[in-house]
Amino acid sequence: MNRFANKSVVITGGSGGIGSVTGKLMAEEGARVLLVDIDEKALKEIVRDFDSDPVEYAVADVTKPEQVKAYVDKAVELFGGIDIFFNNAGVEGNVAPLDEYSLDEYHQLIHVNVNGMFFGLHYVFPVMKKNDKGGSIIMTSSVAGLMGTANVTPYVTSKHAVIGMMRSAALEGAGHNIRVNTVNPSPVDNRMMRSLESGFNPDESEKAKEQFEQMIPLGRYATNEEIAKMVMFLASEDSEFITGTVNPVDGGMTA
Repeated sequence: MNRFANKSVVITGGSGGIGSVTGKLMAEEGARVLLVDIDEKALKEIVRDFDSDPVEYAVADVTKPEQVKAYVDKAVELFGGIDIFFNNAGVEGNVAPLDEYSLDEYHQLIHVNVNGMFFGLHYVFPVMKKNDKGGSIIMTSSVAGLMGTANVTPYVTSKHAVIGMMRSAALEGAGHNIRVNTVNPSPVDNRMMRSLESGFNPDESEKAKEQFEQMIPLGRYATNEEIAKMVMFLASEDSEFITGTVNPVDGGMTA
């Protein structure tokens, strides 16, 4: 299959598990990929792993509008436009009761998970509007955007906000054939969940993992590849009449 032949793709959070795997799978299907992340060392390592697949990278802090504009400008310079935008960068924050949560850490999490998403839309939308075929934007929310979880209130808040942002953006983009959807992963077997497991149970993080798995009817965490496959579906022409939707990849967790 070559669903993304000659398609230009921008992925934020590009050095993370979901972002990097999505980029690699899209490149294997013909996409021209720009990975964006704040961690240049990690980006360089990911790019080396792509071997012959076409991939570029840009270092950017998604909380800084001028750096967001810079990665969008780089994509236009490299590819002539943007067909697919995986608006994916996010942080998990700490695990703590809301009345004990550091306000500085709260502001930083909201800045990354909400403002960073908005800045991406703000600069990518004008580029996609110039494209006669529009484009597809996928925003990473979470099952945390569909339910509450104690002691991670800032994270849950941010992921609910992403869904509201997506729905409004989908309505604004429809007239330009810009489709906008969220992907909503359950716990995924990657670095972020190791951090959260340690936060919920610092002494026995494996027990925290077991407790999370018990909440998932299929009995296990998702893989990065399983999330990437949903992103690729939403990015492809297979979903050309789908916009404004919330898409859990959660093993039945929100059933």
